[in-house]
Amino acid sequence: MAIAYLFLQTINTQTLLNTNVETIIIDEAKTFAKNIEHNLKKHIKKDPYIELKNNKFLKEHLESSLEVIRNDTFKYIFVLYRDKHGNYRFLLDGSKEKAFFNQRLNVDKKLWNQVYSSKKPLIVKQKKLDGLWITYLYPLVIDNKTEAVIAIDFSKELPQNIYNAISPLNNIFLYIFIAISFLILILLYQTFLSMKNKKESITDPLTQAFNRNYMRDLLQKINIHDYQIMMCDIDHFKQINDNYGHKAGDFVLAKVAEILKTQIRAEDILIRFGGEEFLLFIKRKKSQESMAYIIAQRIRQKIEESSFKYEDKEIRLTLSIGISCQPEHFKTISEAIKYADEMLYIAKREGRNKVVSTAKSNIIEDQISKKSINDVKAALEEDRIICYFQAIYNVKTKKCIKYEALVRLKEPNGTITPPALFLESIMYTNVYNDLTKTVLENVFDHIKEKKVVISVNLNFSDILDTTIYTLILNELKEHKKLAPWLIIELLEYEILSETSTLIQERLKMIKSFGVKIAIDDFGSGYSNYTMFKSLPIDILKIDGSLIKDLDISKTSHIIADSIVLLAKELGIKTVAEFVHSKAVLDEVERLEIDEAQGFYLAKPQADID
Repeated sequence: MAIAYLFLQTINTQTLLNTNVETIIIDEAKTFAKNIEHNLKKHIKKDPYIELKNNKFLKEHLESSLEVIRNDTFKYIFVLYRDKHGNYRFLLDGSKEKAFFNQRLNVDKKLWNQVYSSKKPLIVKQKKLDGLWITYLYPLVIDNKTEAVIAIDFSKELPQNIYNAISPLNNIFLYIFIAISFLILILLYQTFLSMKNKKESITDPLTQAFNRNYMRDLLQKINIHDYQIMMCDIDHFKQINDNYGHKAGDFVLAKVAEILKTQIRAEDILIRFGGEEFLLFIKRKKSQESMAYIIAQRIRQKIEESSFKYEDKEIRLTLSIGISCQPEHFKTISEAIKYADEMLYIAKREGRNKVVSTAKSNIIEDQISKKSINDVKAALEEDRIICYFQAIYNVKTKKCIKYEALVRLKEPNGTITPPALFLESIMYTNVYNDLTKTVLENVFDHIKEKKVVISVNLNFSDILDTTIYTLILNELKEHKKLAPWLIIELLEYEILSETSTLIQERLKMIKSFGVKIAIDDFGSGYSNYTMFKSLPIDILKIDGSLIKDLDISKTSHIIADSIVLLAKELGIKTVAEFVHSKAVLDEVERLEIDEAQGFYLAKPQADID
């Protein structure tokens, strides 16, 4: 500790001063003399007597630099030269009462001449001289010739002065040491409490896994290239609560979390995502691309083989798992998590107790390889850029009222590649512009043929891009009669903190054709409410991460409810995404959300019925 160190040093310093004070002051004198020498040589090049005699300003400047050093300890600091008669005369005087320039000073010529001839410093003790006891002589050598001597005299009262200055510090530092020690103990205790509270704030109390608070911090700093993402869900968990009670459900959740911890490694991260869902970040290396799948199968098998005894009841479980093997291919980590969630629900729909890392339906095939710009260009040229369509239902009537167009790349072998694997490679290129044009043409063709409302996804950056914006306007002009059947969905997370005037103007122009504007994934990220003041919004699509938990998460329910109330006040329609079960659909209806889409209602299809 610094205070303890200082306390001990004051005692050691006193001892050192009492035994060898001369060494301390002489070391200080050496330092001052070297500094003075350096300053003189910087301004005087040859004969100091000639230069100082002819330059009064220089003399005053150099004497001022000597005066800075002078204090109660260093009372006399001066520079003398030896004239042709061997007498020593003043060049500079930093003392309080200054001598005249070239004034003679009686000195012990034998000692001073020794310094002149040897060009080496000399310590002269003058104990008989009243008020002084040590003089330090230092030669000023220019071009290998001694031109003057720097003299520094020290008061004989120095040791007592230093002793008197340092002695009170003993008690001061002792008191400070005690006070600081006490404060440090308090600080350590507060740090312990803070760490304990911090751990509690990021830990789920039931399962002792990390919670969503931790996940929010993690997503800010995690390098997604280092992980694969796994989403786990307990099959038929609601039946456990219904048949055995919520305490049994809590017991099972805690036991499942224990098993998950035993099956993963120290570098993996386990998060209770919500309800009976667990999110895992599996650390990977290039040589371990299948690591998440191996761990997932191990977990699934362990859960299936385990028996959970609650009171006198034996409970057996299965687990469904979805994996995002290459999350770095997605635009955001949230999208990669959503993809793992999609894989999870595919596992459930295919019978549960499964591990799915890619969809086995026609939507996403078993190969997850990123496409190059040339792959996309070839697909455009060969008419292999297509749209899948997912139905959107009126919640009250349960009737399909419109569709969302989802772009896909069809491989030469017939398999389908999702946009996450090819959009990134073509962003901000002419190929992206061509793809946007192709999608809009495809959508208008379906609107014309099927006479249905279709929504298409665009980014705010697309609206700001003059080339793409012009392309959109041209398509709207070409299909002017069909434009009112079109909805443009803008991704909410892309919106700027202050909506630009340019976006406002361009969206108003698009709306003038009868097109409706929707905000997609609202509630997933920044939820910039100020956009309602300036943007012409017709529809809010509430993010699926909130909707899918409506039947099990009170927080999700409250947030969704607040969004619906806001939308109603503003006269904006609401759509619930990710409706995966009847229980969720029932909650959507209770919240009076206008429309819904999700796998429970309809999966994306290659055509509109």
